[in-house]
Amino acid sequence: MSTAETDRIEQPAADPRVEVLPPRDVPLGGPRAMTVRRTLPQRSRTLIGAWCFVDHYGPDDIARTGGMDVAPHPHTGLQTVSWLFTGEIEHRDSLGVHAYVRPGEVNLMTSGHGIAHSEVSTPATTTLHGVQLWVALPEEHRHTGRDFHHHAPAPVTLDGGEARVFLGSLAGDTSPVPTFTPLLGAELTLRPHATVTLDVDPAFEHGLLVDRGELSLDGAPLRPADLGYAAPGRHTLTLTNTGATDARTILLGGTPFEEQIVMWWNFIGRSHEDIVHARDEWQAAADRFGEVQGYPGDRLPAPELPGTPLKPRGRTR
Repeated sequence: MSTAETDRIEQPAADPRVEVLPPRDVPLGGPRAMTVRRTLPQRSRTLIGAWCFVDHYGPDDIARTGGMDVAPHPHTGLQTVSWLFTGEIEHRDSLGVHAYVRPGEVNLMTSGHGIAHSEVSTPATTTLHGVQLWVALPEEHRHTGRDFHHHAPAPVTLDGGEARVFLGSLAGDTSPVPTFTPLLGAELTLRPHATVTLDVDPAFEHGLLVDRGELSLDGAPLRPADLGYAAPGRHTLTLTNTGATDARTILLGGTPFEEQIVMWWNFIGRSHEDIVHARDEWQAAADRFGEVQGYPGDRLPAPELPGTPLKPRGRTR
């Protein structure tokens, strides 16, 4: 359900249970790195459902920055979820998939036991703007085979905005893209001064990433690039656009992921030894990751491991 008001609304009292996770700037991949804003993981919170990684980038002027050029690199134990607002990215992977990431279309890649892929913004792209998301695979599925899915969700009209549901179910729409744990992923836009109340699964915890606009989640103000966290137990989430221009957000959700994970570089395992083994195999060009065909350059070498053992981390209670 949803409600909207065309006049400036009075802001409700902020819900103290909404945790605001601010972004930090991180260089992404290789010597010609572009900067992304990362809100997950953080020291205070590792996971929201099985979502374990949230990068938000752009609008990036390709003429000035050179765009995205991430050479072939490995993944284990996760799914990558790519969603663009503006621009186009060419994807190649060791499953043999050659695909494009375009605005309003989700690409989901399952690494399972191991995969490699490259990501390059296309020559036609002038501005690059979007999010890169990771999902941790549960223990029983983290060694599954490589896989890839593409879906272009139809817009769902809300009374005060619009939703595009790329994973899970929301506002009467369900994505056909399969996941290994219950998940939600959707782009939401709100008109100026609109309030939208969404029915959500009370078993889910949720994260709301603000791309643009002046927004609040259950009364808690969020700035652009902030990630607002709402714990399980809510039957609704209320989003309010307090500004005079459209607001755009990414809503993520899922049932709490109760396993502890070790996440380092592009690998997710359960122990320090898992990560060491994956790194050694990547450096040795083992069959585990396969080969990316068609990328005009060398693959990324793995960085050096830290001097102390990597420790598992789980969800924050």
